[in-house]
Amino acid sequence: MKAAIVKVLRERKGYVSGQELCETFQVSRTAVWKVMEQLKQQGYAIEAVRNKGYRLLGEPEEFSKIGIESRRKTKWAGKKILFLESTDSTNIQAALAGSRGEEEGVLVVAKEQVAGRGRRGRQWESPQEGGIYMSLLLRPTVPPDHASGITLLMALCVAESLQELTTEPVEIKWPNDIVMKGKKVCGILTEMTAQVDYIHYVVVGVGMNLNQTQFAGELSEKATSFWLETGLRADRSRLIAALLEKFEQSYEVFCKEGGSLSRFRTEYEKRLVNTGRPVRVQDGKESFDGIALGISPKGDLLVRLEDQSIRSVFAGEVSVRGIYGYI
Repeated sequence: MKAAIVKVLRERKGYVSGQELCETFQVSRTAVWKVMEQLKQQGYAIEAVRNKGYRLLGEPEEFSKIGIESRRKTKWAGKKILFLESTDSTNIQAALAGSRGEEEGVLVVAKEQVAGRGRRGRQWESPQEGGIYMSLLLRPTVPPDHASGITLLMALCVAESLQELTTEPVEIKWPNDIVMKGKKVCGILTEMTAQVDYIHYVVVGVGMNLNQTQFAGELSEKATSFWLETGLRADRSRLIAALLEKFEQSYEVFCKEGGSLSRFRTEYEKRLVNTGRPVRVQDGKESFDGIALGISPKGDLLVRLEDQSIRSVFAGEVSVRGIYGYI
């Protein structure tokens, strides 16, 4: 109820009577007063005036569950939020929720990960201050071989959400990296539990560098943060709420169309940093060079080889000239 009351106070901007809050939430005046006192203890500046009611004067800068819940406008994405001070990996926790049979849309958010993971088992640096580490539980009604499109869909939604905060270009390196000025600002890790023809659940994890002021050692050559590239601090609660809304709408279209990215292909390719550039693909034991052309409706990277044939890349390591130090 705390998040719902904060949302009412924020949207009203003026005074809201205690009686109105009682009727809206079907609780007593004492219950409303107790919630207000709890919110004050958590850093919310709330003014109470006799015969006028309550008014929100300010909110804490601290990243919080209430901050996300009170801004969420989605139907199911983030309807249940597990907000953790520290965890091993939000993907692990979301997968546990999936194995327990919890509904689609459970969101796991952590201020810190001690065992954050990227693609191919790489470690993802997850310091306590400045980043977003979140995972969303999904139960898509699409064939398992189309599930990889969820990664690209989330990448597009993250890029568009960040772009709304800045005029600096926010681009995508296929399939799952968000880059600014040639450095990685966000990674996405999608993991699936499925049978041959049926998906039990999918977990899509997002690790976003937002307000970090520095990166140590070799990491500084490849990684960056939104703050370092724009000079702007991002409100993490507000950004997550905006991202959930954008993703929920896109995901519903994606599932309705059987896992096709056709409706999103143009917008994705506009941000695709690979397009028109020389790329090197390491696909298993094989390595080859070519020019990236765009993506297929399933999300495969289309690469034109030296003999002018076009190869569809489903998985593998793709290096792009000019990105992450590849020359």
